[in-house]
Amino acid sequence: MINMKNKTYIEDIERTLYDIKNVDRSVYKTHAGLTEEVVRDISKKKNDPAWMLDFRLKSLEVYNNLNLPTWGPDISRLNMDEIVTYVKPDAKLVGSWDEVPEDIKNTFDRLGIPNAEKQSLAGVGAQYDSEVVYHSIQKRLTDQGVVYTDMETALVEHEDIVREYFMTLVPPKDHKFAALHGAVWSGGSFVYVPAGVDVKIPLQSYFRLNAAGAGQFEHTLIVVEKGASLHFIEGCSAPKYNVTNLHAGCVELFVGEGARLRYSTIENWSRNMMNLNTKRALVEKDGLIEWVSGSFGSAVSCLYPCSVLHGEGAKCEFTGVTFASKGQNLDTGASVIHVAPHTSANINTRTISKSGGAATYRSAVKVTKAAHHAKCSVNCESLMLDDESRSDTLPVMDIEAPEADIGHEAKIGRISEDAIFYLMARGIDEQEARAMIVRGFVEPIAKELPLEYAVEMNNLITIELEGAN
Repeated sequence: MINMKNKTYIEDIERTLYDIKNVDRSVYKTHAGLTEEVVRDISKKKNDPAWMLDFRLKSLEVYNNLNLPTWGPDISRLNMDEIVTYVKPDAKLVGSWDEVPEDIKNTFDRLGIPNAEKQSLAGVGAQYDSEVVYHSIQKRLTDQGVVYTDMETALVEHEDIVREYFMTLVPPKDHKFAALHGAVWSGGSFVYVPAGVDVKIPLQSYFRLNAAGAGQFEHTLIVVEKGASLHFIEGCSAPKYNVTNLHAGCVELFVGEGARLRYSTIENWSRNMMNLNTKRALVEKDGLIEWVSGSFGSAVSCLYPCSVLHGEGAKCEFTGVTFASKGQNLDTGASVIHVAPHTSANINTRTISKSGGAATYRSAVKVTKAAHHAKCSVNCESLMLDDESRSDTLPVMDIEAPEADIGHEAKIGRISEDAIFYLMARGIDEQEARAMIVRGFVEPIAKELPLEYAVEMNNLITIELEGAN
């Protein structure tokens, strides 16, 4: 029997590192709010081709005609009239850390990006506010035809590819914040891996928002051609302010026939952030998309990476962990659309809530009539660490095809006092026993993270357990 007088305490995420903020030395900002004048101003600053300006203006029109979602967390505190949608830092894009302004370089040094680049990465992109300020890729990859650059450079040097794919997988009409992104996007990463090329060492982009009351709208576009493979890592953080910040990025992933893409993310935004991000992958015949997702920060998150299994035998593996504490409402999950026969997906998530935090797992599985013999397994486990917190599981399954094999399993509970007693009976003190159980709960997820992010997650979730009456 669980003794409700005992409460499990887990220390909040240690944010000292992430909350260090720099003096705002931006050289340009748009006016707050979202108007045609603002959109045209951004486009002019970016030197957009005519078709991109047209795309932005049409996206703005869609945005103005769409309503806010009627489901999910409350985002009524978001006032777009108060959000600055473009902040240009006092820095230019360079390929050497020595050329990055000292205060910005120090920020990325503290986050460990240059060191990770030296030890375990084949290329790095670093965005600060609305612009990418550093980018690099190993020569041996460029010699194989791999392209890894910022989106603005890609729009100039690889305009035909960008124009073919840009916001075709996440069209502006998809939802209001996709339309917002289409209107004001800035920065982000472009990756192109030619057919048959195996990128053995990961690429990584890191997005840092420093300005108060601003939004970040980076666009990531990755194309992995037939038989190629890539591991792409994304990190995000921001210091805490007393005003609302907004993140509405967009990720579009195109996985070719027999190709493989692993996309790993740790989102560690501050508690004043609205994280309304959209991520989607299109997977062709016998291709594989692997998502590894960690959601720790923000006041509100709405994040549901979607995999469209478009070709026969396409596969999806999704692994995610969410940690919600006081003042946080994190609505996360995944969706899969089975379009072709013999496609398969496996979704495995863990959520932890404490100190009144709310963690919601939301999934959507769609199996079309053509996707016969599709398979999908959804497993969600939630751990509440006190009687103040909330955890919900909201699965939706729409099965149209015959002979589909679809399953969903959800578990929601607290730490078992029986398990604590079992460990204590074997000489382990109560505090460490509770710590072991929580570590074991997230271990299946942690082991899928890249090494530096697994270490980061262990640091973020510093476990300190004590009994309280």
